[in-house]
Amino acid sequence: MNLKGQNILVTGASRGIGKSIAIHLLEANARVGVHYNSSRTEADNVKLKYSKAETFQANLSKSDEVELLFKRAIEQLGKLDTIVLNAGIFLPQSTEGTTEDWLDNWRLTMAINLESAGLLTKLGIEYFKKQGGGRFIYIGSRAAFRGETEEYLAYAASKGGLTSLSRTVARSFGRYNIKSFVVAPGFTRTEMAEDAIRKYGETNILSELALNEITTPEDIAPVVVLMCSGQMDHATGSTIDINAGSYIR
Repeated sequence: MNLKGQNILVTGASRGIGKSIAIHLLEANARVGVHYNSSRTEADNVKLKYSKAETFQANLSKSDEVELLFKRAIEQLGKLDTIVLNAGIFLPQSTEGTTEDWLDNWRLTMAINLESAGLLTKLGIEYFKKQGGGRFIYIGSRAAFRGETEEYLAYAASKGGLTSLSRTVARSFGRYNIKSFVVAPGFTRTEMAEDAIRKYGETNILSELALNEITTPEDIAPVVVLMCSGQMDHATGSTIDINAGSYIR
């Protein structure tokens, strides 16, 4: 699949699912904005390997940095055809702790997982209207549909909001040639998931799956490439589940 001529911004692209998406897009000849927060070395390594990669640092919990990220991406890439909203945090917080601690966790999770995505969506809609079209791809979660364990209330709620955001964008802005999709992974083998693997054990996690192996970022990225290609445009508003058969809707 050849994405030559397409410019794509991927948030949270220095590690895990986002990094795999960025690399697959680059190998499909797209020009890619690799966003990172603190993992500069990882992002720079992608840029060193792929000449069509540009790196952008931003703390997505701060709205002014989100706006600057969007502005810089357009300036350095020249234009944007697709925004892949992948960045997110997965922080546990027991409801048995203090209300103050729980609320701090909730607010940080919402700021990064949902509010930054909402702001990039607003900015992207304005831009895509003038450009004549574009795409949003939201990396959601099966948690939005089946729920999560109690310590991840904020995470599940944020991903539910992301799904509703994507569907509303698809319905409201399709007439402007703006398309919107969700990719909803299940448990995925990333650095972010290593704590859960250690806590629950790989055998227990595998017991939830229909397949015999845990999903990897490389299982998710090709679907995003297909969405960016335009060959799924008439599936706008849809959600693609990639969860090894652990939750089937």
